[in-house]
Amino acid sequence: MQKNLSIIVPVYNEINAIEQSLTNLLSIKKNFPNVDIEILIIDDFSSDGTREILEKKSKELTDFKFIFNLENKGYGGAIKEGFKNSSHEFIGITDADETYPTEKLVEFLDIALDDNIDMVVGSRVGQNVNIPYLRRFPKLILNLLASYLVGKKIPDLNSGLRVMRKSLLKRYTYILPDGFSLTSTITLAAMTNGYRVLYKKIDYAHRKGSSKIRPISDTLNFLILIIRTVLLFRPLKVFVPLFFLLFIPGFVLFLLRVFIGEGYAISSMILLLASLQVLTVGMLADLVDRKFTNK
Repeated sequence: MQKNLSIIVPVYNEINAIEQSLTNLLSIKKNFPNVDIEILIIDDFSSDGTREILEKKSKELTDFKFIFNLENKGYGGAIKEGFKNSSHEFIGITDADETYPTEKLVEFLDIALDDNIDMVVGSRVGQNVNIPYLRRFPKLILNLLASYLVGKKIPDLNSGLRVMRKSLLKRYTYILPDGFSLTSTITLAAMTNGYRVLYKKIDYAHRKGSSKIRPISDTLNFLILIIRTVLLFRPLKVFVPLFFLLFIPGFVLFLLRVFIGEGYAISSMILLLASLQVLTVGMLADLVDRKFTNK
C-alpha cells in the first residue's frame, strides 16, 4: 500500500520566497516517488504580487492544487481551506517563507506510520534555530504554561511544521481558530485528549521577508487561547490553582483573626467564600467535560 500525504502551504504576501518555496516543494514531490504527495497552495488574498506569481505557476505546476481565497481568512483559515480540499489520510503543514525544512514532512509521515503516532511536530530547538530574541522569552513562557496545564512537556507549542492524521483535524475543526493560533489549539486539543504526539528536533532558518507575527498582541492572544482550550478539556487545571490562590490567604487571615482576636474577619470570609465558589464552578465544569468526552 502506497503512503500518502497532503501538504498544505498557506501563503500570504510571500513574494520574496514563494518561487523558491515552490521549487523546493516540487523537488520533494520528485525525490519521494514512493509517497503519493498532494501539494495544496492556499493563497490567502495576497496583495504584494505573490498572487500573480501563483496564478502564473498554476499553469505550469498542474499537479499542484492552487486555491485562491477571495478574502483574507488568516493563517488558520487558509489551513482549514486546504484541509477541506485535501484527499489523503495524513495532513502535513509548512510555511512558504523558507524557514522550515519542509522535506522533513516525509520523515514525519514515516514515523507516524511506523509508531502509530497521531501527530509528529517539528520542534525548533535544533542547532540552527533563528527565532528573533524578542519572541524567545514569550515563547518560553507560553510553552511552560501550556506544559503545566496539559501535564506533559511541550517543547514547541506553535510550530508550523507537522504531520497529523486527518481524523484529528476533523474532530476538532469546530474549535480551530482562523489566526496563527490554529497550531497551538490542535496541539493542546490532541495532548489533553490522549492522542499520541511526538516532537522531533528541527532547524529554523532566517525568514525571507517580514514576519506577520505581532509580538505583544499575538502573545496575549496565545495566552488567552491556552487557558481557554485547557478550560474546555481540563478545567480543574485552571480552577484548582485559582482555588488555592484565594483559599490560602483567606485561611491565613482566618488564623490571624483567631489568634490575634481582631480584624481580618470580613477579608478572610470573602476570600474563603470566593475560593469555594471557584472550586464549585471548576468541579461542575469538570463534570460537564467528562460527560461530553465520554459520549
